[in-house]
Amino acid sequence: MTAESLRIGADGWCAAARRCPSPNHDARPEAMPVELIVIHGISLPPDEFGGPWIDALFTNTLPADAHPYFRDIAALRVSAHFLIRRDGALVQYVPCGERAWHAGASQWRGRTRCNDFSIGIELEGSDTTPYTDAQYTALAALIPALRRACPQIGADALAGHCDIAPGRKTDPGPAFDWPRLHALLAAT
Repeated sequence: MTAESLRIGADGWCAAARRCPSPNHDARPEAMPVELIVIHGISLPPDEFGGPWIDALFTNTLPADAHPYFRDIAALRVSAHFLIRRDGALVQYVPCGERAWHAGASQWRGRTRCNDFSIGIELEGSDTTPYTDAQYTALAALIPALRRACPQIGADALAGHCDIAPGRKTDPGPAFDWPRLHALLAAT
């Protein structure tokens, strides 16, 4: 996957991504441009990778009895625009023009309600497990595609969930290599 191979269509969907539509989204406020990309980390159950559980969480089909951890989260109504799996596979849940429910109570540069003006990208991982080469490659390809589709996303408009919800969220965590991502983006 390269930046050139990824295109976000006028409908807000990326043709290179597997579509798994989530009902957990709504319209952005009128005339609200996308200006921020938020990087998240997720694993379900915690620190376990693979399986159908992230898709199930984002489509409200997570069985509460499949794992003890799921009892506390099965009723959540959350989503993200994209997920990058450990092997670099790209999944899209919400079109880019819509508001995904990924940030929760949040603030970026003095603005609250980051869901209103951001794209949420989940990386399958945890705070303590290094992310994979394939994930960095896919992320470094997706970000320029998003910037082409949403030209008001500035070069410095990348944040971790921990940055917009400090004290409440820690992802993508210390295992995420921000300098590596910035170097990959500079090379594209």
